[in-house]
Amino acid sequence: MDNQTAAANLRTLYDEYARRLDALERDLRSSHSTDWAEQAQERENDDVMRGLKLEAEAALREVEAALQRLREGYYGQCQRCGEQIAPARLEALPATPWCAGCADQV
Repeated sequence: MDNQTAAANLRTLYDEYARRLDALERDLRSSHSTDWAEQAQERENDDVMRGLKLEAEAALREVEAALQRLREGYYGQCQRCGEQIAPARLEALPATPWCAGCADQV
């Protein structure tokens, strides 16, 4: 995969995670029902959304790190063993810092 395609894929992924994070933050700011039973369910949903928000934030950091590797010229190189990451793996997981062998060990 060439750098231009990799950059486009990473920017698309970044935008997707940013939209997801924005939607979760918006939902978490919304008000709750005055009904106690309904409010309890909404609070449980908030816990789930906070977990999803943490995942989206982590995914954004992973994409940012991949974009940094791309800028520095070592995108596609495993950060553990230094070998090239298989193109099919990068296509499936554009932000991955590890080859399949090293990912199994992490």
